[in-house]
Amino acid sequence: MPKKLDLTDNLENYIINHSENLTDVQKDIINHNISLGDQQRLQISISQAQFLQTLIKISSIKKILEVGSFTGFSALSMALALPPDGHVISLDKNSEFSNKARSFYEKANEKRIKQIIKPALESLNQLKNTKQIFDLIFIDADKENYLNYYEISIDLVDKGGLIIIDNVLWHGEVADKSKNDKFTNIIREFNKHVKQDNRITKNIIPIGDGLTICIKN
Repeated sequence: MPKKLDLTDNLENYIINHSENLTDVQKDIINHNISLGDQQRLQISISQAQFLQTLIKISSIKKILEVGSFTGFSALSMALALPPDGHVISLDKNSEFSNKARSFYEKANEKRIKQIIKPALESLNQLKNTKQIFDLIFIDADKENYLNYYEISIDLVDKGGLIIIDNVLWHGEVADKSKNDKFTNIIREFNKHVKQDNRITKNIIPIGDGLTICIKN
């Protein structure tokens, strides 16, 4: 078999340090999230943010929908990669996290992010009813609703557009047959659903906790 890397923390840090630099506000968000203790796990990894920025820049993406924002690292990272006429709509029901995210957007003078603070399924259905269409939808919210978010996103993304889902490798536990807890099985069933979906072309990318990249056919 071809050689494969063991992506240790040391190697991950090397990759980050030899990739595009983070802005000061991105660093501020990361440092704030570290101060939150265990909740910092809700942030996407730096390498994932850099990957999303590269995809946005090479794909001429302008309209982004984010499902789950935490304190704003992913939304700000994606917005920074957009052209001047691009925008991000960010959905999250947690007002405390959303208010903190807004403070970081203001600090970065980033005006292309619109926040909607209420349950994401409600917001997604409203966007669907108003026939809004996006170039990229990024899903990183409560795992119990992943399948619901995905199914609505199919109707909200343009043909040739991207749906990207985080945490699809679930710390590697999806491939461990001895793991049968609730959330591991939710992710397994979600991954099976996406694999069998012929409406999209899909691949799993092993960065961070795993990203599934879907292209709508």
